[in-house]
Amino acid sequence: MSRKITIEPVTRVEGHGKVTIRIDDDNRVTDTRLHIVEFRGFERFVQGRPLWEVVVLVQRLCGICPVSHHLCAAKAMDVVSGVRSDQLTPTAEKMRRLMHYGQMFQSHVLHFFHLASPDLLFGMDSDPAQRNIVGVLGAYPELARKAVLMRKFGQEVIRVTAGKKIHGTGALPGGINKHLSAEERDALLVGTFEFNADRMVEWAQEGLELFKAHQKAHKDLIDGFAAFPSNYLSLVRKDGALDLYHGGLRAVDEFGQKIFDHVDYEEYASYIAEETRSWTYMKFPFIRSLGREKGWYRVGPLARLNTCDFIPSPLAQAEFEIYKAYTMGRPNGMSMHMHWARLIEALHAAEVIRDLLKDPDLLSGELMTTGVRRGEGVGVIEAPRGTLFHHYQVDEHDLVTMCNLIVSTTSNNEAMNRAVHWVADHVISGHEDVTEGMLNQVEVAIRAYDPCLSCATHALGQMPLRLRVENTKGELLREFVRDSSTRPA
Repeated sequence: MSRKITIEPVTRVEGHGKVTIRIDDDNRVTDTRLHIVEFRGFERFVQGRPLWEVVVLVQRLCGICPVSHHLCAAKAMDVVSGVRSDQLTPTAEKMRRLMHYGQMFQSHVLHFFHLASPDLLFGMDSDPAQRNIVGVLGAYPELARKAVLMRKFGQEVIRVTAGKKIHGTGALPGGINKHLSAEERDALLVGTFEFNADRMVEWAQEGLELFKAHQKAHKDLIDGFAAFPSNYLSLVRKDGALDLYHGGLRAVDEFGQKIFDHVDYEEYASYIAEETRSWTYMKFPFIRSLGREKGWYRVGPLARLNTCDFIPSPLAQAEFEIYKAYTMGRPNGMSMHMHWARLIEALHAAEVIRDLLKDPDLLSGELMTTGVRRGEGVGVIEAPRGTLFHHYQVDEHDLVTMCNLIVSTTSNNEAMNRAVHWVADHVISGHEDVTEGMLNQVEVAIRAYDPCLSCATHALGQMPLRLRVENTKGELLREFVRDSSTRPA
């Protein structure tokens, strides 16, 4: 007999997912799947729209990382306009970088402090009524206050560069539409005692120390939870440095050997292929040269620190050296260490923002440049969740005829499925009853990737995470739903 149990509080995963776990008569796990079940249609919505509209339209893919889609589309339309992104004016390129690093800072802060930290501070099996941001506010008010101000700072950086905190319009094909004013610069660079660039760097360091202390105290759990090897992919700068805005594609294997390096991302389709499967709307990208079985890869903070050679800001570089020494320089496959990598990137973003705010090019200089128009363009950027691809073809009437998007969460699809299987196999298998704490560990594994499931399938709205336990015949044994609209059954 099947039964349904609904659990509060609301899940801390962006979008709608369903997890199916199949067990045999001895309660042993035989199969697991992470399904993304909503319609995937945004690539079709864009077709027929004028090219100048795309950089604004695609932001509606996501309310969490609209800046990433905005800038990635702008980079693709730069190419259509005859301008490569490395040919922008200094003012345009630096204003876009400031916008992007503001997005990176606020998104990483949101994920770690608001979504992930309750599992670390209270424990994966703790009372779900406390294991949320409200619980953090009650038990750690000073930490929560700093987290709120850090996210607000990142959003202010976005506002002054894009015009709005969400769905701004700063980037245009070929450039940017405004300078930074001296007043806007000073409000962020000097600001108030608790709201300025120096304070953000200081608090980013405190966040890192919080994670490192927790990892040291719970080493076996943090290091072993959903740990497995993989390939890794990201952009890197020409000299191998971490660069979140622009670079060439680099992929490495589990041993750190380069699969390809400094690939022009306009040629991405020669290196990356996408596979569809009948039980989910989210694709499974893979590296062509390795094939479907061995070519899957991870993107995001963990991947970026596995592919880059160094970080071009001093405080983050010092933390990077500690991080790399922990695995003796080899790629790090520990899923929970994504939080560590994410916080190093947050520190790097704060340093970059502080340096950019001191650059006079932001206050004056040419905003736009032009070139010879083309009919096709590809843009790639490192979004908070990983490498993001936008590819468009445009006809002679400036209307989009083809759009292909590979969203960061899509690239992590296979890895998230493997993380779910790891939890099912190590935590749930052999137990007749599935507890709320076990369910949360499934979410913890998915949550480490900071997925945006609606973004990856291009659907709108917040939907629940659903977990089904089936027997080997596919018959439902138990079902758990996390949804803000429901109450315990």
